[in-house]
Amino acid sequence: MKKIVVLTGAGMSAESGISTFRDSGGLWEKYPVEQVATPEGYAANPKLVIDFYNERRKQLLNVGPNMGHRILAELEKYFDITVVTQNVDNLHERAGSTKVIHLHGELTKVTSSREPNNPKYIKELSPECYDVKIGDLAGDGSQLRPFIVWFGEAVPMIETAIDYVEKADIFVIIGTSMNVYPAAGLLNYVGGNVPVYLIDPNPVNISSNRKINVISKGASEGMENLRKILLDRL
Repeated sequence: MKKIVVLTGAGMSAESGISTFRDSGGLWEKYPVEQVATPEGYAANPKLVIDFYNERRKQLLNVGPNMGHRILAELEKYFDITVVTQNVDNLHERAGSTKVIHLHGELTKVTSSREPNNPKYIKELSPECYDVKIGDLAGDGSQLRPFIVWFGEAVPMIETAIDYVEKADIFVIIGTSMNVYPAAGLLNYVGGNVPVYLIDPNPVNISSNRKINVISKGASEGMENLRKILLDRL
């Protein structure tokens, strides 16, 4: 089975109704990134940050995977697929993808404020208990915080992602601006003869002189095109 690694960003989930951060009208216009997505913002106003992610979690209850997510999951019948996502939602898993690496954390999980990456303290919230309050504590007695990799924090899963990318037979990029590092740097680890596909309705500025097969469509339509290309090559 050929190994496909798929890097997904906000554009993958936009059709599902998940607010993107960077686009016009996106979340960063409503909430400055410094307030809700940095360790300093959390230290200054933990309640604001916790409430912000409570709201993001509730949004998950009203959205579902789109056709792009579902086609990607369905392609596991024919290929060994690893999804490396910058998204913190759980839509890939809900669509049926079985190997998902979350670079920037997971919205449905919370962890210790003191040791956020210690697996002992990471816990999954059930949909009926998506609200976290000040005073809810992790196993080490610190305030429960979102299991999100904030700006300025290390990205612990990047090494795992690189291992998969280096072994990929096909590399696919969907709905990411390729502006956020270290995720944007993953393209540098793709083998020289490996075909690369980019699905995005908007122009994406990629600083690489390698050949990129561009499908200028949204996630669902783009994945329909890609499915045909990949299955025709089997």
